[in-house]
Amino acid sequence: MNYKRFEVIEKQGKIERFQIIRDNETGVLYVSHAMGYGLGLTVMVDPEGKPLVDLEYQKSKIC
Repeated sequence: MNYKRFEVIEKQGKIERFQIIRDNETGVLYVSHAMGYGLGLTVMVDPEGKPLVDLEYQKSKIC
């Protein structure tokens, strides 16, 4: 099975690490922050508070 539901599309840092994760079914973006043994994960939102969608990915799925 080659399909990945979630994909890391951007990474920053080594000790304090941020990652942007995309849901490949919906295009919704999540941000993950890890430092030491702690980890946080949340959905990214637009200025109106709606989930942020990767528009470039969405366009590529339509074509």
